[in-house]
Amino acid sequence: MPTLISTPALIPVPGGKLIAEFVGRVASGDTGVSIAQMSAPAGWHEPAQTPLFDEFTVVLEGAVLVETAEDVFTVTAGQAIITRAGERSSYSCPGGARYLAVCLPAFGPDLVQREEH
Repeated sequence: MPTLISTPALIPVPGGKLIAEFVGRVASGDTGVSIAQMSAPAGWHEPAQTPLFDEFTVVLEGAVLVETAEDVFTVTAGQAIITRAGERSSYSCPGGARYLAVCLPAFGPDLVQREEH
């Protein structure tokens, strides 16, 4: 039977970013996939991470910088990037951005493996 998700779970993140999770561990109890809309203010950045999930990011507005061991990618509105499990990456939004993130398996704090500063 279909499940309508009319209100996402809102998850605040340090630096002013807001995660609106529609499907995932918090919003729906799903562990196989998470789908969330991210709203990041200008200047937002996060520590590098080596997650245990693949992340598919689709930028809706603004731009997201994704830094990996090999390169820095500027992903603008209408573009997407895939980062794979086990690859070190860091996300930032110098001018602010709104984007969708799909994680397989679902995002979880214990699976992100952020580096400490």
